[in-house]
Amino acid sequence: MRIDRRTMLCGAGAAATLAGAPLSAMQGAGPPAWFRRAIIIDALGGFGDPDVDEGVSRYTDGNWADTLATGVTVIRDTVMPVGNVPDPWAEYQASMAEKRSIFGANPDRFIHVRSAADVLKAKREGKFGVVLGTQDTCMVGPELDRLAQLKKDGVMTVQLTYNNANLSGDGALEPRNAGLTKLGKKTIERIEAEKLLLDLSHGGVRTMAEGAAFAKRPLVISHSAARDLFDHPRNTHDSTIRAVADKGGVVGVYIMPFLRADSKPSGADLIAHIEHVAKVAGEDHVGIGSDNGPLPIVITPKAIEENRKWAAERIKAGIASPGEGLDVFPIVADYNSVDRYWRLARDLAKRGWSEARLEKLFGGNFLRVYRDAWGG
Repeated sequence: MRIDRRTMLCGAGAAATLAGAPLSAMQGAGPPAWFRRAIIIDALGGFGDPDVDEGVSRYTDGNWADTLATGVTVIRDTVMPVGNVPDPWAEYQASMAEKRSIFGANPDRFIHVRSAADVLKAKREGKFGVVLGTQDTCMVGPELDRLAQLKKDGVMTVQLTYNNANLSGDGALEPRNAGLTKLGKKTIERIEAEKLLLDLSHGGVRTMAEGAAFAKRPLVISHSAARDLFDHPRNTHDSTIRAVADKGGVVGVYIMPFLRADSKPSGADLIAHIEHVAKVAGEDHVGIGSDNGPLPIVITPKAIEENRKWAAERIKAGIASPGEGLDVFPIVADYNSVDRYWRLARDLAKRGWSEARLEKLFGGNFLRVYRDAWGG
């Protein structure tokens, strides 16, 4: 799959200047003091600069200012590929080369996160931390030594399956729902032995349940939602949410269309899923994994065109989830703004969430799991 989320976001003009950002960006007094002090982690997203020419890796000053304005400390970005492509290892190497180019061109702005200490360093130095992770093990397959190479490359999280089946198990869209394979269990063991962080997002019902039961160390479902609120294959049953929490892990709630049936969720729908996961897992085991990234998508004719291309390729590749479509943007419109995270925090505070509880939700819980997985 050549059009990844970052490509679509760049083409869509995701990094709007603050003067032109949609909704309520820059309105009001700005984020509260606790938010400015806190570690804010988006456990699955993407980032890109729509204002640079193709092949240029240096971010523009305007895009960088917008990124800082979000208040996000760290985002977890994806190293491709996903799905059963012809040469996944070659695509992985090409994707890693792109990430290295971005880091190399922006050393004063980005920190490649390899430990929890790097998260704290990003906050301290006013930089933007990036955790690299996969959303599939197609590039590993039976060659488990490749997980050691991923670790050497600075890939710190490994998602076991994407939407379809791979050699490790069945993804969320695989109708047979056969769960983990023997290789899948060996893959989890090697992920944990390498002190990488296991992610069960996009897994089938049995794959996620069996993976959570089999894991020996804290793990995550970085981007999902509550299946007991909306029965969608990308969402997670309460029993698996509890199992991840019981292992000391975290379930991240995404800011995506899969929160309700018409693919047009409101802010209230997002809050309902967050509060449900918090109730089931406990306040120490819930976080945010937006699945779209810190910057808004500005709905322009170019954005519509790029989104259609991206969605069409996903549909053709057989990896599009129910609810995806040519005219469906991967957003919750009420929070499609530069200030989305602290407006969401404000709205939760109005519902009685304390500052301490909000700090856990917006980064503290994922930081704890990162420390458990990687040290630092």
